[in-house]
Amino acid sequence: MLKTTRSDSRYQAVAIDLAPMIDCVFILLIFFIVTSVFVEDPGVEVERPDTRGEAVTDRNALLLAISADDGIYFDGQQIRMDQVAATLRQASFSDEATVIIRADRHASHGTFAGVYSEAKRAGLAHVQFATARLGSAQP
Repeated sequence: MLKTTRSDSRYQAVAIDLAPMIDCVFILLIFFIVTSVFVEDPGVEVERPDTRGEAVTDRNALLLAISADDGIYFDGQQIRMDQVAATLRQASFSDEATVIIRADRHASHGTFAGVYSEAKRAGLAHVQFATARLGSAQP
């Protein structure tokens, strides 16, 4: 009589279930996408005037830029003065949105005043303008 023993029974195949790890990775990915802020630069670099004051930034702000040659830029595209209010209304999610106007120090005061009044006419509650701090480098 032949006796056979299986020594192979000690080695069982081990399978790692990756589904919970993939679920965690996707949840983290969704969390980071939802919590990240996408502020679009107006598309033109301006030389802001120097002032003293506190730095107030809103991560969900709408950015307008006025170049030295009085061009008005939003989302990388040049717009006309009569398009400012409609563009801001369309881009804002609520009346509580903040508009930040970046004007070049060589832009005319009339253009800045016009853009400011058009932003207020759009019905947005917070209209601010950006300046550079004294002694700091321009970004």
